[in-house]
Amino acid sequence: MNENLFTPFTIPTLLGLPTVMPIIMFPMLLFPTSKHLINNRLITIQQNLTQLVLKQMMTTHNTKGQTWSLMLMSLIIFIAMTNLLGLLPYSFTPTAQLSMNLAMAIPLWAGTVFMGLRFKTKSSLAHFLPQGTPTPLIPMLVIIETISLFIQPMALAVRLTANITAGHLLMHLIGNAALALMAMNFLATSLTLILLMLLTILEIAVALIQAYVFTLLVSLYLHDNT
Repeated sequence: MNENLFTPFTIPTLLGLPTVMPIIMFPMLLFPTSKHLINNRLITIQQNLTQLVLKQMMTTHNTKGQTWSLMLMSLIIFIAMTNLLGLLPYSFTPTAQLSMNLAMAIPLWAGTVFMGLRFKTKSSLAHFLPQGTPTPLIPMLVIIETISLFIQPMALAVRLTANITAGHLLMHLIGNAALALMAMNFLATSLTLILLMLLTILEIAVALIQAYVFTLLVSLYLHDNT
């Protein structure tokens, strides 16, 4: 394995054209839809999982917040499937790109903030100045709260990017180590491969957890502004 350590994070091209859009749209093909009256087991499991996750996220929302349910479910399914597909060998993970994650985080965060300014103007503006703040600290606290507000989409994007990138780099390094030890020590190679298998299982869990965390934080921002 002589490829560069950061090769999996480079955008693939076909005939000189980037293939990001087909890769992003591919997860939609993995979710079948049924036109029959009675669904099969796969679609039944899919619907039950969707309803379970939707119930967990939408329980605390009011009517305005529940209008985002379709968007939030689409978001968590898209991120989870993209993360899982990125674990396949020689595949590309769009969610390992900071630009991709910012493109998801900024519009969703901005939408929640605009909803708060429109429907809960006083409450949204009150977050910039906690109750009981001493008068000399008011300018400083307003600046701090404003910065913390604008950092929220950056935190969403960087968290997802860092977790996916770190896992892929670690798997790449351990895979290279197992390949180098293969001709030297069978026992060390076996232990390294076992470690790689355990790390792969962990990365599958991380891929699903990060999709849930990203969507849950967007849901919390929405709850605070509706």
